Amino acid sequence: MAIQKKANATWTGSLKEGKGTVSLESGAMEKNPFGFNTRFQDKPGTNPEELIAAAHASCFSMALSNFLGQHDMTAESIITDAVISLEKADGGFSVTKSHLTLELTVKGGDKGKMEEAATGAKENCPISKLLDCEIILDATYNN
Repeated sequence: MAIQKKANATWTGSLKEGKGTVSLESGAMEKNPFGFNTRFQDKPGTNPEELIAAAHASCFSMALSNFLGQHDMTAESIITDAVISLEKADGGFSVTKSHLTLELTVKGGDKGKMEEAATGAKENCPISKLLDCEIILDATYNN
């Protein structure tokens, strides 16, 4: 059985002058504005790369919790930042990189197993598998 989640985007107008809104099925975000100015000019609102960064950081964190559990460890804290890089290349723009920065705290945790769990999460979380780009992980392990 496939789990399906839904989002909705509505757009009006041209690329540079147009505007849109994005909503999530859960209601966690409703009619949040996005547009050329929120994507390329740092104006208030969201953009696709920010949403992908949020998805990757949260998916990785959940996967890491699972991989830690396989090593009989429970995180006291998993803090993950994700930075998505959008670059212009031949033929247009592409997402070229997702850079994850992790601060992991597991009281009494084995550092080697923590690293192994983080690598497993980086390679196997569903969003990592979805992304067709370089994925970098910088991690700090506290025990």
